[in-house]
Amino acid sequence: MLAMMTEKALKTVTLGCKVNQYETELVREGLVTAGYRDAITEEPADLCIVNTCTVTNEGDSKSRQVIRRLARDNPDARIVVMGCYATRAPAELAVLPNVVEVVENKREIPDLLGRFGVIDVPTGLSTFGDRHRAFVKVQDGCLLRCTFCIIPTVRPEMYSRSSEEIIAEVARLADNGFREIVLTGIHLGHYGVDQNRGKSKAEWMRLAHLVRSLARLDGDFRIRMSSIEATEVTRELIEVMGEFPDRVCPHLHISMQSGSDSVLRRMRRRWGAQRFVDRCKLLQTSLDQPAISTDIIVGFPGETEAEFEETCAVSREVGFSKIHIFPFSPRKGTPAAEMPDHIPGDVKSDRRRRLADVEAASRQIYFDSLVGRQLEVLGESSETDESGRALVRGTACRYAPVTFEGAAGDVGNLRRVLVKSAQADHLIATLT
Repeated sequence: MLAMMTEKALKTVTLGCKVNQYETELVREGLVTAGYRDAITEEPADLCIVNTCTVTNEGDSKSRQVIRRLARDNPDARIVVMGCYATRAPAELAVLPNVVEVVENKREIPDLLGRFGVIDVPTGLSTFGDRHRAFVKVQDGCLLRCTFCIIPTVRPEMYSRSSEEIIAEVARLADNGFREIVLTGIHLGHYGVDQNRGKSKAEWMRLAHLVRSLARLDGDFRIRMSSIEATEVTRELIEVMGEFPDRVCPHLHISMQSGSDSVLRRMRRRWGAQRFVDRCKLLQTSLDQPAISTDIIVGFPGETEAEFEETCAVSREVGFSKIHIFPFSPRKGTPAAEMPDHIPGDVKSDRRRRLADVEAASRQIYFDSLVGRQLEVLGESSETDESGRALVRGTACRYAPVTFEGAAGDVGNLRRVLVKSAQADHLIATLT
């Protein structure tokens, strides 16, 4: 109790992507070593860290709302703001209540921690809060200039972490009980590009090399990759996934955005629809029933009904197991926001609904194909049903939600299950 009285209470709030979540955990872990602790429920904090998102106008608004709420609920707290919104518009955030510092550059995080008493700044994580999977950031920055995206403006400097540092971090997280490690970055597929300049090809370190090194580590854990571009789903990467089928999840999230060549050109993407399909087909023919998920924007400026139908057709052809559907939202500061022929909201809503129907059909086909198969599932929660059975819910290696009869000890661990049936949104299985 005395320790709780003397330690300073900390609250962290993260908006946005997996990279933001990783960076928040890195700050939190450093502050804990300096004597901070997580504030208990309803307890006022001494320090609040807000990691902001600026991908959309809504992200900006939510970030400001969070800061104002923290200031109201924690009137004596100092608030430190970081993240992409802090980089894009630091002056807007500096004037908000209780904000004492705005971190404009992510590379300033070690200096920030030093100012709050952290002597040994962590170079990687040892834990990831109360989650069962951990994110590991392997690179930062994006050099692309997609017309709808603000991120290259706020994270323009591309750099990759050393493979030695990442390997040590993944081994540490696995030793500490994290059974799924998700490799993430702003442009994951460009891992190593900045480090390879001036080196011979034999000396290169790319994503495929990193994944192979991680797959060879000892321990009971699996590796999943976050979003990747189609052009970076290389034969070498597919080969590594096939070489370690029990260690590297047979699932890739390959960002498509549109299945129409004309829309892709307006988005300034780097490939046409057929090249995207070909890369997905290569993955599907090379691996054993891999899952492919994607992002698609509907209602991009000027999108015609025929162009939208092209997106639906490509989605059916690939057979995505999941589609994250985003109605186009103009982001100030991007070329797309200034384009003519913006699509009315009701049309975007209708296209979102129709694409969701396409997704539901392709997901059902994929889920049905998994019936009778054994899958590896990470247990994430458990509950007792009306008959007193303990039902465990988790995520399969192929990124499908799974429910099976188990026990509390299955939560946080990898389990082999046999898929018995496929529902619309999850699989039902039994332990093997």
